[in-house]
Amino acid sequence: MKNEPSRTAEMVCLYRAAEQRRPEHERALDDPYAKWFLGPLTRTALLTLEATGRLGRIAEDRTPTGLSTYIVARHRFIDDALGAALDAGAEQVVLLGAGYDTRAYRFADKLRGKRVYELDFFATSRRKQQIVAQHADELPDVDVVAIEIDFLRERIADVLAVVGFELGRRTFFVWEGVSMYLSREAVKSTLDTLRTLGGPGSQLAMDYWFLLDSADWLSTIRRASASLLHLLNEPITFGIHPEDAPAFMERQGFVVEDLADADTLQRRYLSADRSVYPACFVLTASAARVAHSR
Repeated sequence: MKNEPSRTAEMVCLYRAAEQRRPEHERALDDPYAKWFLGPLTRTALLTLEATGRLGRIAEDRTPTGLSTYIVARHRFIDDALGAALDAGAEQVVLLGAGYDTRAYRFADKLRGKRVYELDFFATSRRKQQIVAQHADELPDVDVVAIEIDFLRERIADVLAVVGFELGRRTFFVWEGVSMYLSREAVKSTLDTLRTLGGPGSQLAMDYWFLLDSADWLSTIRRASASLLHLLNEPITFGIHPEDAPAFMERQGFVVEDLADADTLQRRYLSADRSVYPACFVLTASAARVAHSR
């Protein structure tokens, strides 16, 4: 994974692009730029879904895992949180493991005069910037700083410090689709870092994976589907149950403000016939006030 763009980031982009083919009133998410970041295989997958029409939507919505539906609902949840944070006075945005996130462009109006910092491994970051450059005439003018980082060897605070990040300012952090691929200590360390970087009113939006413990066949399939990520060299290594998340976050200096599991995401954003992968949840949390130092 380190020497090539993330495959899971591209799959996530496929799910967002697939949502765009739905009628506007049926979409959980509106991302007209996602299709630009698809490679040959994922473009073919999107074309297949488009060709199958309603049959393709039924197959996608009722897949036993419900993963694609969770991805778009998670993204919408964070979109709503970001929009509210910007309205409330957030001054800068940091995307950790940004992948092919397009929020900087989709929220261009709200982000006017504010900077977005996108951090990711070099291969994914460079591919994204190449595609963004190819479509520069079609994108709004926004202040995006792309930062290449090896999360295993470099400190987030160090790489942000050299690109103009303003320590102690009200910041909205997005950490989406990453925690489940890390160790417990790495998750805790990252949360400690984010808490010290943002100023009063800063918020974090992130998601977690957890192990379904039901013995029924559907849960068994969903547990097995998570194991398939080993084949992409991006195995799931960390999980925490939603019941335990508020206490875990509190120990790291955060107060959970909103937590949405599969049922909550479905009620908020989806029709009843769209199943949502139940082994993940997404939350927003505010950081406790800390003293800042370089």
